[in-house]
Amino acid sequence: MTIKTILLVEDNPQDEMLTLRALRKANLANRIDVARDGQQALDYLWRQGDFARREGPDLPAVVLLDIGLPRLSGLEVLAHLRADERTALLPVVILTSSDMEQDRLVSYASGCNSFVRKPVNFVEFVETVSRLGIYWLAINEPSAAR
Repeated sequence: MTIKTILLVEDNPQDEMLTLRALRKANLANRIDVARDGQQALDYLWRQGDFARREGPDLPAVVLLDIGLPRLSGLEVLAHLRADERTALLPVVILTSSDMEQDRLVSYASGCNSFVRKPVNFVEFVETVSRLGIYWLAINEPSAAR
């Protein structure tokens, strides 16, 4: 059995730390890789640049993607993923502090699978991220075409 991987795309070190802590607290024995900007995320997924020799599965089980990223925004990353047949069906969860309706609309129109606002309260944040991990890694049934 292959252990499923999560790709966390997050440029804020504090949010990265909190997300990693929350996923560990959910007792998920999964590998969690981190990309800190939009270009790194694409390089990771397509095994290019610094990630050309990356080990592990070809694609993660899910991408947790922030919107406000340097180099390429989360929405630009999402557009690239949906336009490429290798990643067109890859589950992508927008995990952001944005509460703007326009961001939700554009995210869904661009093909995200879920839009989750990061709670400000630490306990709620941990609970939300834990539930995301459990759902996407243990409950969700991915497409065999991936």
